[in-house]
Amino acid sequence: MTEIMKYEVENGIAIVTLDSPPVNALGYDVRRNIVEGVEKAASDAAADAIVIICAGRTFFAGADISEFGKPMREPDLRAVLEVIENAPKRVVAAIHGTALGGGFELALCCHHRIAVPSAKVGLPEVNLGLLPGAGGTQRLPRIIGVPAALALITSGRPIGAMEALENGAVDALASEDALRADAIAFARKLTDESTPMARVRELDGKLAEWRGKPEVFDEFRKKNAKRFRGFKAPENIIKCIEAAVALSFDEGMKRERELFVELMQSTQSAAQRYVFFAERQAAKVPDISKETPMRPVKKVGVIGAGTMGGGIAMNFLNIGLPVTLIDQTQEALERGIGVIRRNYENAAKKGRMSAGQVEACMGLITLATDYQALSDADLVIEAVFESMPVKKDVFAKIDAIAKDGAILATNTSYLDIDEIASATKRPQDVIGIHFFSPANIMPLMEVVRGEKTSLDIVNTAMQLAKKIRKTAVHARVGYGFIANRVMTVRGKQANKLALQGVSPADIDRVMYDYGFAMGPFRMFDLIGLDVIGRDSKEKTASGELVRRDRLGQKKNGGYYDYDENRNATLSPVALDVIREVAAEKGIEQVPADDDEILARLLYPVVNEGAKVLEEGIALRASDIDIACIKGYNWPIYRGGPMFWADTVGLDKIVSRLKEFEERFGEEFKPAALLVEMAFAGKRISEM
Repeated sequence: MTEIMKYEVENGIAIVTLDSPPVNALGYDVRRNIVEGVEKAASDAAADAIVIICAGRTFFAGADISEFGKPMREPDLRAVLEVIENAPKRVVAAIHGTALGGGFELALCCHHRIAVPSAKVGLPEVNLGLLPGAGGTQRLPRIIGVPAALALITSGRPIGAMEALENGAVDALASEDALRADAIAFARKLTDESTPMARVRELDGKLAEWRGKPEVFDEFRKKNAKRFRGFKAPENIIKCIEAAVALSFDEGMKRERELFVELMQSTQSAAQRYVFFAERQAAKVPDISKETPMRPVKKVGVIGAGTMGGGIAMNFLNIGLPVTLIDQTQEALERGIGVIRRNYENAAKKGRMSAGQVEACMGLITLATDYQALSDADLVIEAVFESMPVKKDVFAKIDAIAKDGAILATNTSYLDIDEIASATKRPQDVIGIHFFSPANIMPLMEVVRGEKTSLDIVNTAMQLAKKIRKTAVHARVGYGFIANRVMTVRGKQANKLALQGVSPADIDRVMYDYGFAMGPFRMFDLIGLDVIGRDSKEKTASGELVRRDRLGQKKNGGYYDYDENRNATLSPVALDVIREVAAEKGIEQVPADDDEILARLLYPVVNEGAKVLEEGIALRASDIDIACIKGYNWPIYRGGPMFWADTVGLDKIVSRLKEFEERFGEEFKPAALLVEMAFAGKRISEM
């Protein structure tokens, strides 16, 4: 017995219990103790079989993230699994909590698996730009078959114990509160009945049926081409499972190792691992501790029943909080609640919720046109037109009726929260809670702290984001905060390039090839050109298209024409409009190749990010990256603009910005911080 490993024998079964809080991660000490326990049981004449079980809240949850990037100490996980798989006595994995990544690979190399009904198993390495590197791609298809293994490993999706039982990933279910006893009984029964020890490496039946049928892999690639676009890990996983079918187990393991190392050494996996840690770091605010109080939020008010207000309301309805929805007219309220109901019913049609859950959510909504209905709300969120006078008027009204201690939040995208707060007698209770559209889907929530915002409100907002399944990023007051501030320059440069004579289709193609779901002009059409240009004070191509009743996808097309299947073709009308606006403004027509298009659109984003850091609006460079990934779908395998900048080289970016400054003006002037970091050879993503 050690502090981590406890060894017992009961009814002729050796029980090796591992206890390494909080999640029994497979670090060096745990790996060493697993080997010690299994080898002790193997030589113990009193033990007929072995059960590996964990104390605490979970089975082995996966790798020890504190070891990431460090040399691996022996025994590594592969060596541990060999000891288990080659044990002379049957080994049963007893699973509770989660068995993910290396934890599930360990379970797969045991001869049998039993799990409590609430347990989950899976191989999520794809989410870090990796693949299971300890035999997961070779063992799982031998157990559950090729199609199921392809789907499970490339998605990284954890599955529940019942699904795992149905597909063969586990052999039996234990009672929820009797895993230890049931695992011992299961091992005893298998031994007494002389059930063959199932060494997974020797199984072949579920591979043999796919030999000579490469179409299973071709069809899987084709079916998932859109989802896998740009990512290296899914293709390497497919290659590993192809190897499992075509090669011997040992050769397949060698191939898995080659493909794992290729990913581990790739910039893409480094980016995805960076994002994994950056997202966790974003939740940490330096002056908030475990002792910082929070305000209770049991009832929410939302002002504005439009698309944004309705989406915001859904986040709280989803977690069972009652919401009072306010708008100026009953007609606007009915229209808004109709959209909410349709969203829920569409989710039900797709099997994401039941009809009962739809009605439960809808039953939590109260409609009102009188602000007095918000007098008992703990949190009031304003989601009205993006105008400072309108916002201040709304906050003055809220201030007059909201109870003491209520949190007064604005969903403004760009405006000065301190000025909004000045319309109240309690600026300490005012905060920005900025959702991204559609608010019920997009994962980012910027928590914007005003000059006088109380710390307990900041803490409440950060914690509330977790409850409604949003990624919170802390920001200070500044035009556009973080995501909108840095990404607006991309759209601005796209418009300038188009007026310069570069085809919008080429601009969109370069952005698509970089990894965005769509380029800026396709995005403008999707959002609506009437929305994009409504606040513009100058003549723009978007504005001229609106004057011709071309609003984008929703009416008559925009920069593109669309057929009945939404297939897009660059519009001759749009090209004529762009040329007319350029001629009127006297803009010189200058071609740009793909490299220049990329640099013109994205280097200014990096530059603006550096300014956001200089001004203290973002706490960390990684927060900027998370905001762009979660709010603007910046491709995760690029790591966000600041991480990507380091992979390009800050000196290269600074040099190109200076070139653009000479050619196009001061807007390209490199930020002082960017110049400083480039000169010092430092990484801005580590700021």
